[in-house]
Amino acid sequence: MEKHLKIGLDIGSTTVKMVVLSSQGVMLYSKYKRHLSDIKSTVMSMVGRAYEHYPEAMISILTTGSGGLSVSKWLDVGFIQEVVACAKTVEHLIPKTDVAIELGGEDAKITYFESGSIDQRMNGTCAGGTGAFIDQMASLLQTDAMGLNELAKSYKVIHPIAARCGVFAKTDIQPLINEGAAKEDIAASVFQAVVNQTISGLACGKPIRGHVAFLGGPLYFLSELRNRFVDTLKLTKEQTIIPDHSQLFVATGAAMAAAAETP
Repeated sequence: MEKHLKIGLDIGSTTVKMVVLSSQGVMLYSKYKRHLSDIKSTVMSMVGRAYEHYPEAMISILTTGSGGLSVSKWLDVGFIQEVVACAKTVEHLIPKTDVAIELGGEDAKITYFESGSIDQRMNGTCAGGTGAFIDQMASLLQTDAMGLNELAKSYKVIHPIAARCGVFAKTDIQPLINEGAAKEDIAASVFQAVVNQTISGLACGKPIRGHVAFLGGPLYFLSELRNRFVDTLKLTKEQTIIPDHSQLFVATGAAMAAAAETP
């Protein structure tokens, strides 16, 4: 029976991610769930469910993510910046990473790992080119993000679509729908728009090369979105890093940091 658990809670704009590590750093339990703007109930439910498995254990918890600071005050636990948490996991599990591309519900990040230093670029001000944007565009095709992914597997043509803003993207997509463009092509074009927005909007001309890791929920669940990045960046199989549990990397880093705290 585990006597001391380390829990990382990553509270994002649309989801809560939880990772439970043993005292030896082994992942015992994890959960990824949309909070539907009810963060408190979601966190209570997730932590309660995990604790049912280990009722006698002592717990160290760290929160992270855009909503992590308010939750840390509510729970009276520590907080860790998500860039620090994510970097901790990357350096521990995939140390050969040169660049990490991470998409969330309403943010996108590119992190460069350079000779011991970290350079991160984040959109932060607009949900264009993020998970929420993908959800919006999927609804135009009367499907969801996973449905969009399935459609994109059979695409033949990429159409230009703006990803800076959902309004502009809809302006580009609606005529394609009216003209009878294949849904498969529109789906792949939405993913390509996300890729273009991420690279042009965040990298700002700085090369993305070497070993590139793909992190965050959208890039974990949507294989065709990853493929659009890989093709656009001309990455080889050896350069492409698709780690296990990549949607939980930030929460995992928080749990690892919790391990350093005294319960």
